[in-house]
Amino acid sequence: MEIWPGKPYPLGATFDGTGTNFALYSSIADKVELCLIDDDLNEERIPLTEVDADVWHCYLPGIRPGQRYGFRVHGPFDPENGHRCDPSKILLDPYAKAIDGQVENHQANFSYDFTDPSQRSEIDSLGRTMLSVVINPYFDWGHDRPPNHEYHDSIIYEAHLKGMTMLHPDIPEKLRGTYMGMAHPAMVSYLKNLGITALELMPIHQFVNDTSLIEKGLSNYWGYNTIGFFAPQNTYSSSGTRGEQVDEFKALVKAYHEAGIEIILDVVYNHTAEGNHMGPTLSFRGIDNSSYYRLVPDDKSHYFDTTGTGNSLNMSSPHSLQLIMDSLRYWVEDMHVDGFRFDLASTLARELHAVDKLSSFFDIIQQDPIISQVKLIAEPWDIGENGYNVGEFPPLWTEWNGKYRDTMRDFWRGEPATLSEFASRLTGSSDLYEHSGRRPFASINFVTAHDGFTMRDLVTYHEKRNEANGENSMDGESHNRSWNCGAEGPTDDPDIKALRNQQIRNFLTTLLVSQGVPMISHGDEVGRTQHGNNNVYCQDNELSWMNWELDTEALEILEFARAIIQFRKDHPTLRRRRFFKGAAEVGGSSDRGDIVWMRNDGADMQDEDWGTWFAQSIMVWLNGAGIKEPDNRGNRVWDDDILIAFNASDDDLEFTIPPSKVDLPWHAKFATDDADFVGTELLPGDTFTVNSRGIRILIRETYAQQQAQTAKVATLTHSSTTV
Repeated sequence: MEIWPGKPYPLGATFDGTGTNFALYSSIADKVELCLIDDDLNEERIPLTEVDADVWHCYLPGIRPGQRYGFRVHGPFDPENGHRCDPSKILLDPYAKAIDGQVENHQANFSYDFTDPSQRSEIDSLGRTMLSVVINPYFDWGHDRPPNHEYHDSIIYEAHLKGMTMLHPDIPEKLRGTYMGMAHPAMVSYLKNLGITALELMPIHQFVNDTSLIEKGLSNYWGYNTIGFFAPQNTYSSSGTRGEQVDEFKALVKAYHEAGIEIILDVVYNHTAEGNHMGPTLSFRGIDNSSYYRLVPDDKSHYFDTTGTGNSLNMSSPHSLQLIMDSLRYWVEDMHVDGFRFDLASTLARELHAVDKLSSFFDIIQQDPIISQVKLIAEPWDIGENGYNVGEFPPLWTEWNGKYRDTMRDFWRGEPATLSEFASRLTGSSDLYEHSGRRPFASINFVTAHDGFTMRDLVTYHEKRNEANGENSMDGESHNRSWNCGAEGPTDDPDIKALRNQQIRNFLTTLLVSQGVPMISHGDEVGRTQHGNNNVYCQDNELSWMNWELDTEALEILEFARAIIQFRKDHPTLRRRRFFKGAAEVGGSSDRGDIVWMRNDGADMQDEDWGTWFAQSIMVWLNGAGIKEPDNRGNRVWDDDILIAFNASDDDLEFTIPPSKVDLPWHAKFATDDADFVGTELLPGDTFTVNSRGIRILIRETYAQQQAQTAKVATLTHSSTTV
């Protein structure tokens, strides 16, 4: 075989149509061998003799896509000083674009003896671990264009690719649980008809099935255990794992873009699947342990862990930062994704110990012309010291708003003294984001997510039911802010069942009328249940999969969800680009400002009303003429007036339509407590009842009247000119 010097960049395996360039960074290695593996696990070792700035490289003519390979890195095995080179382990390329096979729970993958961890184990891991694959980078994207939805117009749908497709009757069985299943027209049309603008996929980077779960007969269903930051998960491929997974993922993106839906990836750059010092040697650990991982300063044989998984990537290392940036850029430029949600993002901002808004990670993201222009969503916490950082990320970032989740759950389960907090979260959480120059869309609002109860379980269970996880229900969050509506678990009581469905409508409505970006967890739009399990990370079965056999109850919730999503899309007042200011708009439909908070008697809220501990109802008037902001083309934005009455108390309450100088009726559009109310017409001074734990929404069509008046003036002007 001819061996040419090749180039040190780009890192990884790069096929150019004739051959493949291989490049691997290791500052600690004494010797690196590239290993080519055939279908029978025969290995050909090629010493890399070219080294530039700690990058070992070569070019092999004739090596084509589908070729499996790995690396053996020779160097110091000195855990006390942070070095763990082990040439008996065939290592994954950190830049591998595709990965073949799975990791076995076998002694060969560990560099210590199971019977005596103080002793080394040098059993060869070939045949027991994953292998990197050379891919064909070329793909016919056709006329693919990113939808480029503005943040404030976005409606995100968080979904698990396998869970969404495994039981869908219209998807061919061989495609279920795969990229092509998710790209199937039945799935694309369902999500398009639902009205979402972005599909946020739970981890599809190549991950490892935890050995501890395998021993229990379980598996890592969620996938927050990444080993390949460039490679799509191979078990989600329907056609093969020698690069086919790459083409399938690209086809998925292309299909959703054609439907006008963005693809956002949930990415896990805070740690890897190699775990703590007792974990396997699969890639980074054996290549350059101290460059890629944060080590305990006084004991470099152990890892500094702020993720709860055993290790944390070393964000003070330029090579770790380069890995992350190269990965992000690859997924944007080559795979055409539209944004990222960063798992445990606080860990990425830790330089030494503290979370630093001026960290290298934030700086390098800010300066990148590609990554800075896509959607960037932080999960703004980790388990380290001072790790909860909601509202503290820099201006470029949006955040999962955990305070929104907690407040809305408390409000609708009837917790006292939540009214002022409720109002703040409903209007975009300016207390969290305005100080840094950010706008309402910095708040990614959610009531439920993959981690925790589904919306159905949130109104059905007070206590988690995690026995199936094999941890005596000790795992998962215990403080869920849930309310079972009067009975724990399933019930035949019609009143409790009705109340639970009403609460689901309340949560969906509150979410969709809140300023910021709403995020729906998959299945909440049909009342999906996990039977009380709030931590299905290891349940790759019907407990966690979406059930598509929708009964009448589920179909009614789905119809409501579609309607309230469309209502949001129809009304720019509900998705403002700027925070409410309250200043009056001359000539507007209301001289009372862009937002007014009122008691149920129609009078303005006073300071003492906000502080009343038992206050659980409120009415808000959104002035359609008070948006005060142009659209992207500079046109003045108008909307109808919107009046929303919230009643989270145990009692039915009478609300009064407030007085107005505008002589137009209000029309009832939504009622979570009584569908018969929809269509009712009311005038200022009229009263209406909102039943216990209900929401009612009315609109006054000032925009339609203004449009009609404009058209009338234009017609008269035209007629006069003609005469």
